[in-house]
Amino acid sequence: MAIRYQHGLTLEPYQIIYRPLVTEKGTHLSERYNKYTFEVNPLANKHEIKSAIEQLFNVRVEEVRTQTRVGKPRRHKMVMGQMKSWKRAIVSLHPDDRVTFF
Repeated sequence: MAIRYQHGLTLEPYQIIYRPLVTEKGTHLSERYNKYTFEVNPLANKHEIKSAIEQLFNVRVEEVRTQTRVGKPRRHKMVMGQMKSWKRAIVSLHPDDRVTFF
């Protein structure tokens, strides 16, 4: 199911979900609370993220929480720069479902 935006852009499920975030905190959430974290497209909303996860991993999603992470300032030698901003989604799954990344 492709998502069409007002300006003609169409996103497929694999374009909404960039990658899973495998961190220490994310691993703790997945083992204890059956919640998984993903880096997602900043244009996607919660309903689109839910449908993309359900299609890509064949699981039932109960809840989606999103966070927009602001890029941090970084310096390279004498030049100040800015890291890009990105969006993170924390997805709660049905208790019977699991996602395996490896």
